[in-house]
Amino acid sequence: MGAYTLGLDYGTNSVRAVVVSCEDGRTAGTHVLDYPSGERGVIVDAADPHLARQNPADYVEGLRVATLGALAEAEGADAGFSRERVIGIGVDTTGSTPIPVDAACRPLAFDPKWRQHPAAHAWLWKDHTAAEEAAAITRAAEQHAPEYLAPIGGTYSSEWFWSKVWHCLNVAPDVFEAAASWVELADFVPAVLAGVKDPRNVFRCVCAAGHKAMYSRAWGGLPSAAFLARLDPRLAGLRDRLFDEAHPPHLSAGGLSPGWAETLGLRAGIPIAMGGFDAHYGAVGAGVAPGTLVKIIGTSTCDITVAPAGEPIGNVPGICGIVDGSVMTGYYGIEAGQSAVGDLLHWWTDSVCGGDDTLHARLSDEAAGLRPGESGLLALDWNNGNRTVLVDPRLTGLILGQTLGTGRAEVYRALIESTAFGARAIVERLADCGVPIDRIVCCGGIAAKNGLFMQIYADVLGRPMLLAGSPQTPALGAAISAAVAAGAEAGGYASFEEAQGRMTSLRDERFDPDPGAEAVYDELYAMYRELHDCFGGVPGAEGDFPTMMKRLLALRERVAADGAAGSAMSAGEAAR
Repeated sequence: MGAYTLGLDYGTNSVRAVVVSCEDGRTAGTHVLDYPSGERGVIVDAADPHLARQNPADYVEGLRVATLGALAEAEGADAGFSRERVIGIGVDTTGSTPIPVDAACRPLAFDPKWRQHPAAHAWLWKDHTAAEEAAAITRAAEQHAPEYLAPIGGTYSSEWFWSKVWHCLNVAPDVFEAAASWVELADFVPAVLAGVKDPRNVFRCVCAAGHKAMYSRAWGGLPSAAFLARLDPRLAGLRDRLFDEAHPPHLSAGGLSPGWAETLGLRAGIPIAMGGFDAHYGAVGAGVAPGTLVKIIGTSTCDITVAPAGEPIGNVPGICGIVDGSVMTGYYGIEAGQSAVGDLLHWWTDSVCGGDDTLHARLSDEAAGLRPGESGLLALDWNNGNRTVLVDPRLTGLILGQTLGTGRAEVYRALIESTAFGARAIVERLADCGVPIDRIVCCGGIAAKNGLFMQIYADVLGRPMLLAGSPQTPALGAAISAAVAAGAEAGGYASFEEAQGRMTSLRDERFDPDPGAEAVYDELYAMYRELHDCFGGVPGAEGDFPTMMKRLLALRERVAADGAAGSAMSAGEAAR
């Protein structure tokens, strides 16, 4: 009889559950719950735009509601499904999203004493309040432990574990002292399902630990107590209350507890797969392999590729991490990304233009009528800082070349182009450091819905943009991890490669580069790199800023003339 697994995908604004057939990756049922707390699920502070927290109660309620909804849909839509056939559960989440917990592994925010304190909630991935702490960690590591920085691109980020925990210590020491430990969301949800009541017993994933907490077996696990004491002695004291070992994704984080088994109507004891970040399991669900870059395009973008762990690999400056086993066992997981993509377009349509979600479609249609270079605009995609390759959350956005005739669709297109230029910078950095990219597979809502976006990316990167077959690849990747954790004897698989071969696919639709557009974008990208390197503080950067506006105007005029000549030729051919 066919086996099924359950994938739980914890995103920025909602949690999604999918029931997946192990036979072919087909989705039997799905359900989404929007987080009820905060603004679109995010706790914010009008006085501090860098603050972004989430209510951990939303995670637990989302687990219950989304899972029950997906199971119920599967029962109604798939004649072959029954809850007895679910052989495992996988979880992916945002990250780094650490949660302060008490001695019973309950989030501090569950306690009425701390419920209204933002620091006692989950510190969402895009919380950038810890920029100063991140810079201090980088300086300390450069001087005393450079090996800590080598696998993470040379710079520690404000989005990551230690900077956030240290910032909590600095601004909310009472919360820090009340916390028995800190648990990443990717580890917290599997622990909840397994009924773990002690943070010391949480089975931690190497995905979160290696990419965000400077964990490596090469130096004995987490950063040493001596190094942490250089930052603050209280951080060194916390180290012993965290964990000694992190584990690869083919293992189980525990079995489904009797309580949750009864709540969900599933068999107690089925394996809970190791948790992982949404981008990493999204890459698994999109068929990541050596030479394949998977772009998970959403509010931000995460770029994931893998390289065989048995082959030597160098460091990649500015990358978000190279970690053995963080994506699939037997491979180095390589992560990069951009801090604002969907968020950047949302800022323009909603915050500036005062529109709603329907405005995206209207502006996309209008922007599709523009030729590359026609707007005379060039933008930097740093409205939420730069994640890769500059790793600087304090960088801000820029739109160059505006006139009194500039329209909102022109700006919309320029913003899309800016994110494509940022994506090209990442691909070039990987290639320069010995990680060549042969093909790009895209997934996420923007990839599936916005053809203009995908065509611009194809033209800017000079590569076909392929689309993952599943519309919810992170959840599918989590379900694949559950099939691997369950094993072949239970109806799952012995390896990630075997599971991917049966459970993943690509869509027939693809976007190929247009040679004419590609040539124009090569010119625009060269100017983007001038802005990127100079405003980004790259040592030795040179930019011819006095001529840039006029170069943009000259390009715009040339594109307009080419377009007029093409129209005249078409009219002449029609007349003949």
